[in-house]
Amino acid sequence: MPIRLLPPNLVNQIAAGEVVERPASAAKELVENAIDAGATRIDVVLNDGGRALIVVTDNGGGMTPQELTVAVDRHATSKLPQDDLSNIAYLGFRGEALPAIGSVARLSITSRTAEADSGWYMVVAGGRKDGPVPAPHPRGTRVEVRDLFYATPARLKFLKGTSTELTYTVDAIERLAMAHPDIAFTVTADGRPRLNLAAGLTQGDLFDIHLERLSAILGKDFAANAIPVAAEREGIKLYGYIGLPTFNRGNAFAQYLFVNGRPVRDRLLTGAVRAAYQDFLAASRHPYVVLFLEVPRSEVDVNVHPAKAEVRFRDASLVRGLLVGAIKHALADAGHRASTTTGVSALAAFRPEGHQQAFVTRAPMVQGATALDTAYAMQAPLGEPTGEEGLAEGVSLFDLPPSAPEAGTTGQSGDEAISHPLGVARAQVHETYIVAQTADGIVIVDQHAAHERLVYERMKAALATDGIARQILLLPEVVELDEPSVQRLNARTAELAELGLVLEPFGPGAVAVREVPAMIGDGDVVGLVRDLAADLAALDEALTLKDRLADVSGTLACHGAIRAGRRLNGAEMNALLRQMETTPHAGQCNHGRPTYVELKLKDIERLFGRR
Repeated sequence: MPIRLLPPNLVNQIAAGEVVERPASAAKELVENAIDAGATRIDVVLNDGGRALIVVTDNGGGMTPQELTVAVDRHATSKLPQDDLSNIAYLGFRGEALPAIGSVARLSITSRTAEADSGWYMVVAGGRKDGPVPAPHPRGTRVEVRDLFYATPARLKFLKGTSTELTYTVDAIERLAMAHPDIAFTVTADGRPRLNLAAGLTQGDLFDIHLERLSAILGKDFAANAIPVAAEREGIKLYGYIGLPTFNRGNAFAQYLFVNGRPVRDRLLTGAVRAAYQDFLAASRHPYVVLFLEVPRSEVDVNVHPAKAEVRFRDASLVRGLLVGAIKHALADAGHRASTTTGVSALAAFRPEGHQQAFVTRAPMVQGATALDTAYAMQAPLGEPTGEEGLAEGVSLFDLPPSAPEAGTTGQSGDEAISHPLGVARAQVHETYIVAQTADGIVIVDQHAAHERLVYERMKAALATDGIARQILLLPEVVELDEPSVQRLNARTAELAELGLVLEPFGPGAVAVREVPAMIGDGDVVGLVRDLAADLAALDEALTLKDRLADVSGTLACHGAIRAGRRLNGAEMNALLRQMETTPHAGQCNHGRPTYVELKLKDIERLFGRR
């Protein structure tokens, strides 16, 4: 067949296939144009999820009739004054959105500049232009898109249901609203208000303005559990908010990343976020993140994706290092803080609707402790355990002195102990949870999760200094495994030795354990080796174990932590609380689960009608 030029309308429809994927794409392009026009208020109206109607009205600069005529042609834009693609200062710079939309839908535009006596109206339907003609209109622009994809009905088959398409569209507008808190946004869907965001005060602090806007979009829980992030390196600025590790979700939809005010879904940035949180979250959990990058325009290419959803950095390693370092620093500053939602969930479990009764058994009095210390201890009193569960084992776990006092007599007065952030231990429940009294409430600690974090942080510190102390087994422990697992372990013996675990081959289907990390004590060595073999099967063979420290050391820490079901005495419980207060990230275990839940006294009083 001979080569020929395609007709202009078909060219526009092909462009529409890249630029206008669904109603959300069209709405995003129109809102970006309104932002570029200097609008301080943008109103969006949607019908049928955007398929039947999309209306975007702004109070921006507007267009003259001459500009209006050119605006619906391909490659027409006012946003590249120097024709320099390395210096893009606007969101919608390509000049393809309006002609692409007009080729597959019924498009009408009404616009007026501040200097004009009247507005101008123009229609583009199926690629055919009509106008412009004079029309009444205030300063700004109104773009109306009806019957999206009517000219290409096959595209309608690929759209989802009305509610799904509406969700996509609102999400696209919310992302733009996050980056521009100085602009007011409203969204009305099928006659009902869906979004109403007031403009932030431009003279206020930038962090406060952004947090107010983010709280309005993501909810008050985000604001209560958000950590500010601010960093700068070699001209690249990073700011925004990240969620506490215990405030997480099962997908990555709550990760909002922006480059120079542009919402992006960039694998480099999402990978940096995942790397920064790898010490704190399980692989199946994802943090809340809203981060803004300001990069010199010459150092980033925003013209590498048809929908402008991805960018390319000149120095990708610099950007990645900035993100990972800033996020880790912010998480370290959060200390042992845990999310507020854990306490709310705990209180909800006590509501009368549950129709559940809590049966409390009185425990024997402990010598030297007050009645308040023991009167309501459930199942496990604070007395010193004996035998294999005695204080000697607690010494190795918590570095206690040989003679440790009981709970409530830790060398401090009761008031001094309660003044600690995590209070003083009052009871152990189900030999798993520590109940502590604080100055204004109670704290419930998961002893295994909390100690797991403490052991893990010790391992990291030891690796960074003198190495992990090892303990020689009197009799080597032989662990039988399948042949592939044995091969994987034998290939990593040198790296495992750096982590304190010394293995030797022991025939075709087994390994012998000679030494273990001293901090895991008398843990389950067989279970530890089998879990490590499973971890190695999931790791990239090209990565060293230090590159995957969170995966391997997390397994070691889990086996080194005190187990649920282990009875602790008062001194051990208080020692655990004190170490949590001085250990980074003690508010969550290595898998992102909270290590403690705090209940304020005022909330407890409300449960009993005292407030």
